[in-house]
Amino acid sequence: MLRRLLLTAAVSATAALSWVPGAAAGTFFDAPGATPVVPVAPVPGASASGPDGGSAGRPSLFSAGTPGGAARAALAAYGLARPALMPPPARPEDSSDRLTVTVTGVGGGADGTFELVCHPAGGTHPHPAEACDRLDRMTTWGKDTFAPVPPDALCTMVYGGPATAHVTGTWAGRPVDARYDRANGCEISRWNALVPVLPAARP
Repeated sequence: MLRRLLLTAAVSATAALSWVPGAAAGTFFDAPGATPVVPVAPVPGASASGPDGGSAGRPSLFSAGTPGGAARAALAAYGLARPALMPPPARPEDSSDRLTVTVTGVGGGADGTFELVCHPAGGTHPHPAEACDRLDRMTTWGKDTFAPVPPDALCTMVYGGPATAHVTGTWAGRPVDARYDRANGCEISRWNALVPVLPAARP
């Protein structure tokens, strides 16, 4: 009895490994030069075409009734379920790195509205290459490059002047709408961290 079971298992495994769909409908062949394998009967009740696009009368590569069908279905499901390495942009129009920087209260010709385009660097910003490089170095996966100061932060009561800035647009595939000022030590540090995207300012 044990010998018969082992023989049956060996024959089933050989048929599963050697089965490859042939060119003609209803015919299956082994590797080139090998002896043809007996066709496998269609799965009762199967549709004319399966997940792999097979024709009528031919078992689907993913059918449970074909050798290795369950394994192929599991592998296909795994391939579809794997997450992408990088998340897609939040919106289709947010696929480029483009920012509008509006600055007031700095003086010395630094006030105004400037366009900053990165990858490649360009726009009307006075220092596009340096600004883009700074943003690249500040950008970290899972972290908001333009995050505001946390509400519970302990900040020194140092006034850095009346300068304000508003940055809008898209960066790293995500919409940006951030405001900056120099009202205390935390806000001054946040502003300075973004120089030269924002102009250097003094009290």
